[in-house]
Amino acid sequence: MAGYQELKGHRDLKVFQLAYKLAMEIFNESKSFPKEERFALIDQIRRSSRSVAANIAEGFRKRQYPKMLRKQARGFRRRGGRNTSMA
Repeated sequence: MAGYQELKGHRDLKVFQLAYKLAMEIFNESKSFPKEERFALIDQIRRSSRSVAANIAEGFRKRQYPKMLRKQARGFRRRGGRNTSMA
């Protein structure tokens, strides 16, 4: 198909690049907010802006490895919701 390039990872997605760029702009812009908003509004805005790019990356990985993720989910449910790989 002409005009398409192979995706090697989520960073190749245009939407991820735009979300990441916007998250950086939001971070820089929020530096000028009042200090009293530091632990309330600023923190929430920064976390939510980062979550957009993170969710795009997660969705890309889930589409790339659907069988592996289903297998892990079945094992997680069999263990009663406990992750045995954690110390």
